[in-house]
Amino acid sequence: MTAELGHYALILALVMATVQGLIPLLGAGFNERTWMSTARPAACGQFFFISMSFACLMYAYVVSDFSVANVAENSHSAKPLLYKFTGVWGNHEGSMIFWNWILALYGMAIAIFGKNLPILLRSRILAVQGLIGVGFLIFSIATSNPFLRLDPAPIDGRDLNPLLQDPGLAFHPPLLYFGYVGLSTTFSFAVAALIEGRVDAAWARWVRPWTLLSWASLTAGIALGSWWAYYELGWGGFWFWDPVENASFMPWLMATALLHSAIVAEKRDALKSWTVLLAILGFALSLLGTFLVRSGVLTSVHSFASDPERGVYILGFLVIVVGGALTLYAWRAPTLRSGGRFRPISREGTLLINNLLLVVSCITVLIGTLYPLILDAITGEKVSVGPPFYTATFVWLMVPLLLIAALGPLMSWKRSNHYFVLQRLGIVTAVSLVVIIIIYAVQGGSWGVLLGLGLAIWVFVGVLVELSERIRLFRVPIYQSIQRLLIIPRSSWGMSIAHTGLAILVTGLVVASNWETKLEKIMMPGDVISLSGYEFKMLSIGEVEGPNYTSRQAEFKVEKDGKLITLLYPEKRYYPVQDMPTTEAAIHGTWLADLYLVLGDPSGEGTAVRAHHNPLVPWIWSGAAILVVGGFVSLTDRRHRVGAPRRRINLGLQKKNISDRVRKN
Repeated sequence: MTAELGHYALILALVMATVQGLIPLLGAGFNERTWMSTARPAACGQFFFISMSFACLMYAYVVSDFSVANVAENSHSAKPLLYKFTGVWGNHEGSMIFWNWILALYGMAIAIFGKNLPILLRSRILAVQGLIGVGFLIFSIATSNPFLRLDPAPIDGRDLNPLLQDPGLAFHPPLLYFGYVGLSTTFSFAVAALIEGRVDAAWARWVRPWTLLSWASLTAGIALGSWWAYYELGWGGFWFWDPVENASFMPWLMATALLHSAIVAEKRDALKSWTVLLAILGFALSLLGTFLVRSGVLTSVHSFASDPERGVYILGFLVIVVGGALTLYAWRAPTLRSGGRFRPISREGTLLINNLLLVVSCITVLIGTLYPLILDAITGEKVSVGPPFYTATFVWLMVPLLLIAALGPLMSWKRSNHYFVLQRLGIVTAVSLVVIIIIYAVQGGSWGVLLGLGLAIWVFVGVLVELSERIRLFRVPIYQSIQRLLIIPRSSWGMSIAHTGLAILVTGLVVASNWETKLEKIMMPGDVISLSGYEFKMLSIGEVEGPNYTSRQAEFKVEKDGKLITLLYPEKRYYPVQDMPTTEAAIHGTWLADLYLVLGDPSGEGTAVRAHHNPLVPWIWSGAAILVVGGFVSLTDRRHRVGAPRRRINLGLQKKNISDRVRKN
């Protein structure tokens, strides 16, 4: 009965989503407060029923109920308990229930934490969220029902893809989904604002925390996915420009642009229509990623399904949702006039350039991702777009973007003092050049590597200079600087932390991509290979039994200058149920480098072994983690929990205060 209960709960969730999507929207149109008040209980009800459905599916996995087709296709009685839990979203049907659960969670969060929103705006936001939920719930029930029964039930299941039997499955997909689905909230805010025909500073402040939450989650998800591929796939890399990797990266780029644009909309009442457009396009790219992963148009380790029917549905849903939003935008955008004016040399100007570069970068990745698919559909020709294309296009777009990352915070709003900016840039440039000269003298390197490192240092020094200006370091007594430091808003701290993380991330990417060394050799116990000053000695190799796999495991002793560094145990696993091998790399990491060891197949009298020395790879994960921390620090700023006052109200209060002071005098 558990599966049937989950199925009925899913249907009831669809009913609640329909109520949430229609009645509050009509209530807002007719100004019926009673109708609008149904939005909050409907959002909570939808979340309750989806939670019930998701819990029923998870129970079926935990108890290995192979009468449920989804469980039989993706689980096995010998599978460890952790992967029975995580395997729930390791397949198409289960992941769609998880997607719907997160979507309903965001809707309930808006209903609970959006009490300060005007009731008309809140009702429309929740209605749009509800309509999105209706579309995905119909998709799950009609084409991707995870509760279908098998009769007779098989004795055991077909097991989960061995590549997914990893702790990374517990974190990578959920964080990605929280990022993907989170962009639905910014989309709902944008559509609701377009329906009302009003976008102001208060709207921008309300939309920023949801953007931050989505962006931080997506950042963490992408970083964890990259780390997972690094240690699990055995090739020693961390990013391959796989089309499905790109499908997660494009919404991240658009969300980053939205985050910066919303700041201008809030602070200066400018770029309003642009901000709304970015909110729409961010979610559009999330839907595009869903289509690529679940339609079968791509062959990838990330792909969930290959059913054309599902792909057609998602494509149709994408056209309706995005097409409808863009039509509404085309109608309303001319009325969204920006009130704040600014000079090109200002903080607004640099943020606008930042936005344009991010959008162009996103378009570049989009072209590289879709071109092979379009060419194949039109001509049948098979081509691939790999790292050389992105190196020649995307990477060079990052050069001015990183320059802007340090320049923007040094600018003033509306217009900047040229002398002041040049003075601060002189400090940043001088420090960056000195550090680069030292690196070249010690390590050497090509001009491209030095340029990349110089830009990373430029961003980091820019953060320090901007922070020193805020606290007036060395221009006021030190205790005053400390006092100023303590009152810096958390959103500003978040920016500084995030830019620091960006500098560390870029440093790791540049060094790891250009200074990696590797060696491959056929080895037997007793053999030694030398790499980057380290000696890898194979001590033994033998068979190891796992819970649902067998493994060939080798033991290596790693020494440097005669001193023991570590013992490494690379594996080659074989999963009999899936008849599939996997590679388990052995990694010894420090803050400066990773020692990366991979065990290959037997060859002749020995075994193929590949050793890597990957400098500063840990900086990639550390930089990404700092980026996420910066996002969440900014999210805690209390100003995000209240709406920005309108300019007219502010002006009125100023006049009242002036008149009161005049009367007192």
